[in-house]
Amino acid sequence: MNQVLKKDSPILEIKNLATAFKGQKVLDKVNLQVKRDEVVGIVGESGGGKTTLLRSMLLLQKATSGSIHVFGQDLLQCSAKQLSAIQHRWGVLFQQSALFSSLTVMENVLFPLRTLTDLDHELQREIAYLKIALTGLPLEAANKYPSELSGGMQKRAALARAIALDPEILFLDEPTSGLDPHSAHDLDQLILDLRKTLNLTIIIVTHDLETLWMVADRVAFLGKCTILACKPMAELVDDEHPAIAEYFSGLRAQRINGIVDKERKAKIKDEDKDKE
Repeated sequence: MNQVLKKDSPILEIKNLATAFKGQKVLDKVNLQVKRDEVVGIVGESGGGKTTLLRSMLLLQKATSGSIHVFGQDLLQCSAKQLSAIQHRWGVLFQQSALFSSLTVMENVLFPLRTLTDLDHELQREIAYLKIALTGLPLEAANKYPSELSGGMQKRAALARAIALDPEILFLDEPTSGLDPHSAHDLDQLILDLRKTLNLTIIIVTHDLETLWMVADRVAFLGKCTILACKPMAELVDDEHPAIAEYFSGLRAQRINGIVDKERKAKIKDEDKDKE
């Protein structure tokens, strides 16, 4: 039975989470809250623990201590039956899409429906076609294998599979990795569209600054084994913490931040004019 959250309660809350490998600390005293319908990005230096944090949230990596509450329940204290019910309420897009290479797009999207539901097979196919359409793939792509798709189309197919069960939370691991700028921009827009259409709460691990500017409501900066700040991108880039300031000090970061922030301000100005 799905637990009903109180109004304004975080849909995901991490408290004092710690993880270590062979005695070496990777995460320490990590605290994070994600509200329902919010998009939160996670950024930080390579090797700084972003993937470990994501894997911990998905229970693919065992935490040393702390708690991870999702839908009001502590994942580290739940029974196997409770965990299964919670996991059915989230979807995951892995970094390399992780599509089954021997299955078509349709078969990939059908996989969670066939293995986790008792729905009639014809209804399952209708749902799969709907999710494929929602991600912007042409329906003829349903019968193609992953190797026959471009990188951007593979990401969309993986997204269709991730939303097959109508999740409430969507976890995205480097969604734009390996894509050209145009495809990356289109995928960012798709994420925003899916959020609005499906009322999704989204957690994104990425190093793509344009994605963080365009998609995220808040961005958590992971450094020194913990979250050093979590705030809107426009505020995070001006944060004076040495690790954060250094991360955003590069010429490429400054150029992207400047361009995107200028576009963001222009968009806000145009929206204000429309309201007048």
